[in-house]
Parts: sequence; C-alpha cells; structure tokens
Amino acid sequence: MNQHNVNQLRLVYGRIDDLAVMKNALAFWGLCMTLLACTDGPMAQSENRGFIVNVGDTVPNFTLTDLNGRIHSNETLLGKTYVLQFTASWCGVCRAEMPHLESEVWQEFQDRDFMLLGVDLDEPQDKVAKFTQQMGVTYPMCPDSEGTVFYSIAAPKSGVTRNVIVDREGRIAMLTRLFDKEEFAQMVETIDALTSSE
Repeated sequence: MNQHNVNQLRLVYGRIDDLAVMKNALAFWGLCMTLLACTDGPMAQSENRGFIVNVGDTVPNFTLTDLNGRIHSNETLLGKTYVLQFTASWCGVCRAEMPHLESEVWQEFQDRDFMLLGVDLDEPQDKVAKFTQQMGVTYPMCPDSEGTVFYSIAAPKSGVTRNVIVDREGRIAMLTRLFDKEEFAQMVETIDALTSSE
C-alpha cells in the first residue's frame, strides 16, 4: 500500500495510531480494491457464463456449411426460430446433451418453422462426420473449424457446451450453458413458445 492510500485511509478513519486498527483498515481497503477489480475481470465473466452476447442482442453475423453442403447464415435463417448448439467430439457434457437435443428439440420442433444447427468447435469435417454418426443425431452438423462463430458468441477458453436460441427477428431469446436439466426444460419451453402458431 502506498502513502497516498494510507493518507486516504487517515481521511476516512481519522488519525490511526493503533497498529491493530491500521491492519484491519488495510485489510478492508484491500478487500474493497479486490472487489472493484473483479467487476470487469473473471468474476464478471462467470456471471455471464463466458458469453460475449446477451439476450436481446441481434445474433452476430455467421455463415456455416453443414456436412451435406447446405449453407446456413444469420440472413438465410431470418424469419425462422433456430438454435446454435455448440459442441465438440471431445466434450463429455456435449455428448450427454445431444441425445436430448435430438429427441426433445429436433424431433419435437423440426416440422415447425425451426432449425437446430450443431456447431462443432475447431474440428475438421471428417471428425465432425464421425462424431455425428457416433451420436446418432439427425439435425444438421456444421464444422466451425477455426471457431469463428463460437468466438463471436463466447470468450476464448470459456467452455464449449452452450446453446443460443434465436427468434424470428434474429434476436437472441435465450442462452444456455452446460447441460442443466432445469435450464434445458426452460429452453424447450422457449422454443415451443417461439415456434407456436399465433
């Protein structure tokens, strides 16, 4: 602690002669500085779960090509509710979530104006194809070989298992992280509401 900080403490606490009082004041000052530093640091990242986008934002521009050669982009999907499901073959949580996405989301809503796109982070097309076959999913899988789409949604090293639910106007309606059954159920309800005929 520098002399300037000590002088500020003296202004707040008056003349500090007692060593124990001074130590407590310095500890309190340090705690305050730590809390202030965390508002823009790792603590803030944990609050937004690694996302660099928020609910209500327009989804960032993207273009993906699925394993069958079909091109999907934020522009071609405008007017349709869709989910970007970020995954990777090495991700155990992703593997646990994918059968539920297949049965409770894709099979349930694919006949509505809806699309579910698996976005495989940083793996080559042949590995994505093998992974898709192993998992038995029928929704389109798209390699994101350099993570361009992922890093427009989430911070580096923030974890892959996440879903971005986008409404017909291209705005983010919901963000999920990991495979929490309660949050997953909320996601299914959100998709149902967004795809229901009015």
